[in-house]
Amino acid sequence: MEDNIVIFTLGALKELYSVDADRSIIQVQQTRKEFEGDYTLVVFPLTRYSKKSPEATADDLGKHIASRSGFVEKFNVIKGFLNLSLMSVHWLDFLKSSFVQPEYGFTRSGQTEKVLVEFSSPNTNKPLHLGHIRNNLLGVSVSRILEATGKKVIRVNLVNDRGIHICKSMIAWMKWGNGETPASTGMKGDHLVGKYYVLFDKEYKKQIADLIEHGTDEETAETEAPILMEAQNLLRKWEACDQEVRTLWHTMNEWVYEGFHETYNRLGVEFDKVYYESDTYLLGKAIVEEGLQNGSYYRREDDSVWVDLSEDGLDEKLLLRSDGTSVYITQDLGTAQLRYEEYHPSKMIYVVGNEQNYHFDVLVKALKKLGKTYAETIFHLSYGMVELPEGKMKSREGNVVDADDLLDEMYETARTTTTELGKVSGFSVEEADRLFKMIGGGALKYYILKVDPRKNMLFNPAESIDFNGNTGPFIQYTHARIQSLLSKAGSRNIAWKDASQNPDLSYSEKLLPKERYLLRLSAAFPGIIMEAGNSLSPALICNYVYDLAKEFNQYYQEIPILRSDDEPTIVFRVALSSFVGQIIAKAMYLLGIEVPERM
Repeated sequence: MEDNIVIFTLGALKELYSVDADRSIIQVQQTRKEFEGDYTLVVFPLTRYSKKSPEATADDLGKHIASRSGFVEKFNVIKGFLNLSLMSVHWLDFLKSSFVQPEYGFTRSGQTEKVLVEFSSPNTNKPLHLGHIRNNLLGVSVSRILEATGKKVIRVNLVNDRGIHICKSMIAWMKWGNGETPASTGMKGDHLVGKYYVLFDKEYKKQIADLIEHGTDEETAETEAPILMEAQNLLRKWEACDQEVRTLWHTMNEWVYEGFHETYNRLGVEFDKVYYESDTYLLGKAIVEEGLQNGSYYRREDDSVWVDLSEDGLDEKLLLRSDGTSVYITQDLGTAQLRYEEYHPSKMIYVVGNEQNYHFDVLVKALKKLGKTYAETIFHLSYGMVELPEGKMKSREGNVVDADDLLDEMYETARTTTTELGKVSGFSVEEADRLFKMIGGGALKYYILKVDPRKNMLFNPAESIDFNGNTGPFIQYTHARIQSLLSKAGSRNIAWKDASQNPDLSYSEKLLPKERYLLRLSAAFPGIIMEAGNSLSPALICNYVYDLAKEFNQYYQEIPILRSDDEPTIVFRVALSSFVGQIIAKAMYLLGIEVPERM
C-alpha cells in the first residue's frame, strides 16, 4: 500500500505542479495511533514543488489522491502531514487474501544471494556464559530474519580451539588434574576445562605477587611468571606438532565440544559449518607470507611480522610473533579467504562483541593491503556487552553467569510462575515440562533480543518471566489465548477457515477502529521484516510483535468476538484473530522462540 501511495503522489505532483519528482523524496509511514488515518504522507519536502504552504500542499495532494486512487476514502491535514484513511473494503480484501498465505510476510523466492553469518565463536577453555548467549541468540535471529528477506544464509561457527588461552587450561590440568575426566567427576566437559582455566589464573596472580615481593617490577613479573612461561612453551610444542601435547589437546577439546553441543541444543542453535582455528591459522600464515613477499607486510629484527596501517588511521599491528607462533588475527585472515572461496557470499557478517571493533577494522584494512576484494564483504555486527548489576563478567576469575546455570534458573522460574498462575491445569508431566522449557527459553531470548544489539544491556532474569508487560511469556500467552479462541470457534462450527472464499465476509460497513488498527499492524509485518534485515536488529521484530500482542489483548478484552448474533461478524473477528496469531508465531520464530498452543 505504501508503494501505491507513492505512485499516486508522484502522479499528483506531475499533474498539479508539472514536476517529475524523484521517488526517494516521498515519505510514507503508518499514521500515529492518536490521529485519524491509516497512512501519513510527509508533505514538507514537497513544498519546493508546490510553492505553497505545507497545509495547502497537503490539501491539494489529498484531494487529488482521494479522487483518483480508488482506495482512499477520506483524508485530513495536520500541519505538514497528510493523513489518508483507506476504504474499509480494502482492509477486508487484505485480510481475505493474506490470512490464507502460509508464508505471509516472508520472501522465499530466489534465495540466490548468499550471506554468511558467523556467530558463537567460543574458546575451548571455558563453558558458554551469558555473553555467549547474547551472541548465539543474535546469530540465530539475524540468520532467520535474513532468510525471511529472501537471502540464502550460511550459518558458521569458528571454534577458537588453539592458542595461549587453551594452553593455560592444559597446563593447569597437567599440574593439578590427577587424571580426572568428565566421566570420573560427573561434570560437563566444558565446565571441567573451565575449572582449570580459573585455577591457572589464580596461580598466575600468586606467582606475579611473589615475584614483585622479591624485587621484580610488575611488568617483568607479568611476562616472566613461571606458569605463563610453561604455557607459552606448551604452545610452541603444539605448533611443532608434539604428539603428546596434541593428544592431550585433542582429548580436552573433545570434552568441551560435548558440553557445547548440549548447551547449543538447549538454546536451539545449529550451524551449517563449523571451522576450527587449528585448521585455519596455517592459511592465515600463508596469507602473511604472501604479504611479506609483495611488500604489504614487513618483518622486524626480532623476526615478528607486522602490518603498518598508520596511513589508514590506525597503527602497526602484529601478525606473527617473533617465535613464529600466530596471533588471533592470523587465523581470521585465513578464515576470511577460505569462506569466500567456498561460498562467494555477498556479505560475511561477524557477530562479535564491540570489544573487538578495532580487531575487525584491522582485519578489513590488512586484507585490503593485499588487494583482497572480498574485504569489502566483511561486516562486523558489533553488539554491546551484557553486564550484571555488580559489573562486567570475567571468565578467568570465574565471575560469569554460566549459560547452563542460567537456563536451569529460567526453567525453574518458569515452572514456579506458570504453576502458581494455574496455566498447566490438565497438562501431563511431559506437556508441562515442554511448556516450562518453552516459557523459560522464550523469556530469556526475548529479554536479550528486545534490546538493540548495539547497546550494552543489564541482565536481570527476574524481570524476564512476567505474563504482563513487554516480555516473551506475555506474547506466548497471547498466542495460546488465540488458539483457545479458535478451538472454541471450531467446536461451534464457525467457518472462519473458509473466510477467503466466503461471500458473507462483508463486514466493511461495521469495521471497528480497533479492528482497522490490528489490520494496519498486520499489514506492516513484511516491511518490519525488511527493516530488521537491513539493520540486522531483531529488536525491531520484538517491538513489533509486542505492539501486536498488546493491541490484540485489548481487542479481546473489549470486543465480544464469539458473542454476536451476526454470523459474518463472528467469522470476520475469528479470521482476524487467527491472522494475528499466525503473525505472532512467525515473528517469534524469527526470534528463535516457540509459542504454545495452550497455556
